[in-house]
Amino acid sequence: MEDGARIDLAEPLLDGNKPGDLQPGALDSLNYEIVENDLYRQDWRLTSRFGILHYTICKWILVFLVGFWTGVVSLLINVAVENIAGTRFLATVDLMASNRIAMAFAVYAGSNIVLVLLSALLCIYVAPEAAGSGVPEVEAYLNGVDCSSALSFNTFFVKVVGIVGALSSGLMCGKAGPLVHMAACIAVFFGQPGFTHRLLGFTKLDLLDNDKNRQDLVACGAAAGLAAAFRAPIGGVLFALEEAASWWRSALLWRTFFTTAVVSYVLRIGIHWCRHGHCGSYGKGGLILFDVGDARVNYGLLELVPVAILGVIGGTLGSLYNHLHAHFFLFNTKWQSRKGVFAKLFHAALVAFITSICSFGLPWLAPCRQCPPNNEECPTHGRVGNYKAFNCPPGHYNDLAGLIFNTTEDAIRNLFSLGTPFEYNYITLLIFTASSYMLALMTYGILVPSGLFVPAILCGATYGRLAGMVMVSIFGHDRLDESMYAIIGAASFLGGSMRMTVSLCVVILELTNNLSMLPLVMFVLLISKVVGDCFNNGIFKLHIDIKGFDFLKEAPPPFRSQLTARDAILTPPVTLYREEKIGRILDVLSACSYNAFPVLDREPDGKDRFFGMVLRAHIHVLLEMRSANSPKKIAVKTVRKHPAAQRSLSGNCLEVESLLDLTPVVNQSPYTVLETLSLAKTYSLFRQLALRHLCVLSKNKEGSPVVGVLTRHDFMQSSLWKKHPQLGRLSSFRILE
Repeated sequence: MEDGARIDLAEPLLDGNKPGDLQPGALDSLNYEIVENDLYRQDWRLTSRFGILHYTICKWILVFLVGFWTGVVSLLINVAVENIAGTRFLATVDLMASNRIAMAFAVYAGSNIVLVLLSALLCIYVAPEAAGSGVPEVEAYLNGVDCSSALSFNTFFVKVVGIVGALSSGLMCGKAGPLVHMAACIAVFFGQPGFTHRLLGFTKLDLLDNDKNRQDLVACGAAAGLAAAFRAPIGGVLFALEEAASWWRSALLWRTFFTTAVVSYVLRIGIHWCRHGHCGSYGKGGLILFDVGDARVNYGLLELVPVAILGVIGGTLGSLYNHLHAHFFLFNTKWQSRKGVFAKLFHAALVAFITSICSFGLPWLAPCRQCPPNNEECPTHGRVGNYKAFNCPPGHYNDLAGLIFNTTEDAIRNLFSLGTPFEYNYITLLIFTASSYMLALMTYGILVPSGLFVPAILCGATYGRLAGMVMVSIFGHDRLDESMYAIIGAASFLGGSMRMTVSLCVVILELTNNLSMLPLVMFVLLISKVVGDCFNNGIFKLHIDIKGFDFLKEAPPPFRSQLTARDAILTPPVTLYREEKIGRILDVLSACSYNAFPVLDREPDGKDRFFGMVLRAHIHVLLEMRSANSPKKIAVKTVRKHPAAQRSLSGNCLEVESLLDLTPVVNQSPYTVLETLSLAKTYSLFRQLALRHLCVLSKNKEGSPVVGVLTRHDFMQSSLWKKHPQLGRLSSFRILE
């Protein structure tokens, strides 16, 4: 085979076994299975030991680059947010100090609205996929759904600028999810064929140019993103293992660990640089490291009762948050799609204005409190601090202003602060719990980048701090500090909403730098997850369902045991013969949009036997080679775009009658199942092997040996319900109606 005519083993075309007129929003699948045809094996045999070593080294270089640039981007975002938010807050405080309250609110609300509208405009006109968290898109990609447009450079650019605007404006959102999304975009960029060709030197056999290697890079990116958001490298690895990646192996564990280590090192260097005055108003904030390592942790059986209660509260409030969040999101999406661009901008501006009213107006309702004795930091007039003066006279502070008239990260830092007993009033914490809960529900529906981790931490930490105040007032200061209960409360809400356990536990411990809290954090996470699972799925899984991704969940629903593999086949297969006329191949490629075709071979007795599977992209390579080498050339034009990704092919009337041998590109040992295998087992095989196509063979010796080709869409409930309406719809999908 000539150089430059290599086979793309993972070209993102439409799946087989589907009609060309796909429904709007339908996405293709990725080829995680390497097609082991004759040409692939020949290329491997011709690859030297040095080439294999080069391939291995380059994989490590790529994950290093993903970790390095994720750390750099995270640091730049933090510096930008700290400076923009600091400028806004200081300008507002200065106007308030000169008794120009109306002007202060106008500046504060106006700057918030401008920042949010900037983010919304970029999302609407440049990259709509950049809105929201981005974690569902990353999870779908790692599950095999080809949502590459959500991981493009445009999406990355809008995500970076948009999250800076959203966080600087004071919206009730975080940057953890967007950073996971950004890191995945960085990983996809470094996994592109052009980059591997130009920088890493693969010219003859691009071993890295396949969806399997890009999947590994994106998994490393997901780990790096969470590690960058919380400065929690081990938590990032566990997040990729527990939540993001659908398939895992030991080699990927090493690479994700290395990637998050690079992120941590880059952030440490950046923090050291910024704390020497090189980053403007950047101070202790911005990287969400809430160090409570010096806290005295003294607990026993007595503390298990309030911790269990917090777990039940977190599971209940978290599942309620997921339920309301899904319905808010669906309503906003439908309303915005009906009303158009103006509605999207109006909605974003309205949420920004309501957030400004709450954060600026609610502190005026809170009474001023006297500063603790011998506390020189009270009141605080600057950008950060526990005891904000706001509208209070000297020697007094506004406890609600320290929470709501602040960035979300600084508010969490204040709730986690040690040695500040009864800093807050009970009413203050109740007001802030309710307001932050509602603002978090309202914010995610607007078209700006916004994360879900930080609002969940903030809501949980608030009612956790309230529980700590109750416990301290009853049992005194010899037990757990109020800030420790705030940490437990944050863990409970995260567990009730996200439904993760191991990764969240490690993230919280790395955030707080206090290993002594491990048993209590584990206990509350288990309780909150169990309680939340009684009501609905985790927030990210709900959004995967809402967005319509063909996501293959770990366990098949029980009703699939009642069906067989044949029952899931919607259309008859389109087959080719091992030696086929070029004219028929052209007719098949132009008439359907299937990505894979079963290949048959005619026996001497006239019966057909199954020979293997061939991809459309590989047939194209053969046709292009035949066209290049033939005096009677065949015009081959590739059309890659939706809705059909068709190949518009035409040929010479004499040439189309000649035969084309497909043997070199046929995978002669693909995964197959018999038509009588239960659909539950078929589903498990399809998912665990990360397949894109699964050929179903007939048990009947008469007729065609191939019954059909299954793809991931055939396993979806909507597809099965169409063919078998008697199954009905499962309750878990009613939210999509």
